[in-house]
Formats: sequence, structure tokens, C-alpha cells
Amino acid sequence: FKKDSLTIKVYNSREEMGRNVAKEVALKIKELLLDKEEVNIVFGAAPSQNDFLYNLVKMKDVAWERINAFHLDEYVGLPDEAPQKFAKYLFDRIFSRVPFKAVYYLDGNAASIEKEAERYASLLRKHTLDIACVGIGENGHIAFNEPHVADFKDKEIVKTVNLDYKSRNQQVNDACFSNINDVPKSALTMTIPAILISKAIFCIVPGKTKAEAVKQTLNGLISESCPASILRKHPKAILYLDEDSASLLGKRR
Repeated sequence: FKKDSLTIKVYNSREEMGRNVAKEVALKIKELLLDKEEVNIVFGAAPSQNDFLYNLVKMKDVAWERINAFHLDEYVGLPDEAPQKFAKYLFDRIFSRVPFKAVYYLDGNAASIEKEAERYASLLRKHTLDIACVGIGENGHIAFNEPHVADFKDKEIVKTVNLDYKSRNQQVNDACFSNINDVPKSALTMTIPAILISKAIFCIVPGKTKAEAVKQTLNGLISESCPASILRKHPKAILYLDEDSASLLGKRR
């Protein structure tokens, strides 16, 4: 069904959802490569993306060597060896598993975080995004655009943000950290306009803990108070749900 310009697809399980998203992303890559020499894709790093990425790397008929890969966000100040780093998550699940043309990492431990934001922004200016594979946080964030810092007209491409309590606590709920005191308080993130420039957005949101955020995304106002609501204005965005994340939507039409 649709809400404004956003297409919503609901699956019986997150496994079924992951298989179908992977197929649709692979088809979009092939479609774009008919007209372009290379494709630029950004990936989100979170447990919600596990099933999708597990299936995507199985797509052997994708011309991975013609794809440049980016990631949405990264913690600031988390040790390089920390297993919770988003760069490590993506390296383990996709960046090391298929032969990308290039992989561009955000460095949350750069000597100057401001210069790192500009470096990554420069890369994104050079490699205009074609596809964004994202999720939605429990507080409605996309990437780390928290409600208190989200800006639908942001002039930045990459910026540093302070993470709110609900977003940090989600990392504990997802079993990424043992307690909230271990979760970094700031991160580098691509901004909302930087994501929306993508020709296609695949938003993958399974799980009961995301049900309220999904409800607000679809049924609330299009507002920075629920940053993901802006997806309803994108002409080529699809929101993928399982029965758990769709459980508060009521009648679907």
C-alpha cells in the first residue's frame, strides 16, 4: 500500500522481508547499470539490516566491481577495535564479501572530526548516491539524524551530532552494548538531504521495537520530530516491514 509517495510492503517474517529486499535492490542495481558505468550505494549498519545483507551478498550476478559503497554514519571516539563500530559491521557482512570497485569508510577517530565530515562530504559530491539502504531508529531517526538535530533542509552533507537517550538505549536493546554508559554520545552522520538525493531508497525496518516509530512515520505529521516521515515525500522510496513492525498500523490500505 502507499502513504503519500511512499510505498509500503509488509512480509510475514523478517527472513522473508530480507530475501525480497535483496532481490529488489539487486534488480535496481542492474537497471541502473544499463545506463551508468558505475553505481553509488550507501548502507546502514544495524541488526535490522542483517537478513537483507545476508541475502544481498548471495547475488552473484550483480556487477559488484562497478559499485562504490558508502556507510551512513559512525560513532565518534569508539576504539578502532570495538566490535560495535559500524564500519566493522559492514566490513563483516558485505564490504569484505563482494568485490566492490571502492569502499569509502567514515572515520570516527579522525584527528579532526570536522575535517573528516568534509572529506566524506567531498566524496559524496563526487559520487552522487544512486541507492540508499537505510533503517529507522526507535525514535524515528534515519542514519543518526535524531529528532532534536534533524533538518529537512540541512545545508551540510555530513555532520557531527549528539545522540539522544532513546537512540543510545536502542543500542542496548539491540544487544550491541551491555549498558548505556558504554554507548558513545556523538556520531558522524549523513544528513537527511544527502540521503534523499538517492534515486531509490530501500528502508528496511523489522521488529516489534520499531512498531511505534513506523506508526509515527506513516501516520504522524511529516516533521523533524519523526525524521523518517520525510520518506513519504520521496518518489522512489519503499518501506519494508514485517508483521511485528507493522503491528500498530491497524487497517492497511
